[in-house]
Amino acid sequence: MLPRHSANYLPEFTLGRIFTDWELAPILALLTLAGVCLYAVGLNKLYSRGDHWPVGRTVAFGIGIAAFVLATQSGLSAYDTTLLSVHMAQHMILSMVVPLAIALSAPVTLALRTLPARPRRWLLVVLHSRLGKVLTFPPLTFVLYVVSPWALYFSGWYSASLQSAFVHEAMHVHLVVVGSLFFWPLLGLDPVPGRVAYPFRMLLVLLTLPFHAFLGVTIMSQTELLGGNWYPSLHRTDMAAWLPDPLDDQHLAGGLLWSSGDLVGLVLFGVLFVQWVRSSIKEGEREDRRLDRLEARDAGKMMGSG
Repeated sequence: MLPRHSANYLPEFTLGRIFTDWELAPILALLTLAGVCLYAVGLNKLYSRGDHWPVGRTVAFGIGIAAFVLATQSGLSAYDTTLLSVHMAQHMILSMVVPLAIALSAPVTLALRTLPARPRRWLLVVLHSRLGKVLTFPPLTFVLYVVSPWALYFSGWYSASLQSAFVHEAMHVHLVVVGSLFFWPLLGLDPVPGRVAYPFRMLLVLLTLPFHAFLGVTIMSQTELLGGNWYPSLHRTDMAAWLPDPLDDQHLAGGLLWSSGDLVGLVLFGVLFVQWVRSSIKEGEREDRRLDRLEARDAGKMMGSG
């Protein structure tokens, strides 16, 4: 079975083709458009009544949306069923970069500040429901985050995503959702349940590094091809002249997963460390104000008694 992108006519992949060979994934494009519109409506409502919204959050949202579009609509998407290494780059963007950026854009906070009373109450009920607490429980989301790629690549799921456009796009959404469930309580700015102390958050982020490395090394050391006969079958098309050996490309994909996972993980660690420092500074300022109030109250009592 040949790829669903008319792969017979795909020219040799280069880095430049990431930005020139765009293709539309209708469902994901609609989801992207809906997200942009909702965020823009919220911002407009805030600004129209003179409220402040940090520019950094808007920038983070823009980065998240741009990364999602790059992963699902650009040349990465055009070649993601032709080269496993391209798919792996796409995987890392969707599972780490997009969730981090969206979490830092605080969309839930924006919704709580701009929704009408009844929808806002519904959102609060969802956030504080038992399901909300379970889905943001850090040990559970950590397990989902590290187990998910193993289930993807070492089951029939990945092969199914190569042959079905619907399964393929659902896989992209799954990567973002699982990444968001993991990173939102740890690094996000929204008032979601599941918050734990900063040392434990840093531990969970650090624990993702060896899991990515181990998965990458496992994929690199595999002699059996992921996707079964899919990639060898492409060598019977017009692309045979430029396609790399499927096993060599799989080794490259594993190396990308290993190296990029460590790199992005260290960035996440840095973001979390900065948040911890800022939180400590704010806590210190609150404690100073509390002590100042106590001191002023005691001084007032002494003056009154005198």
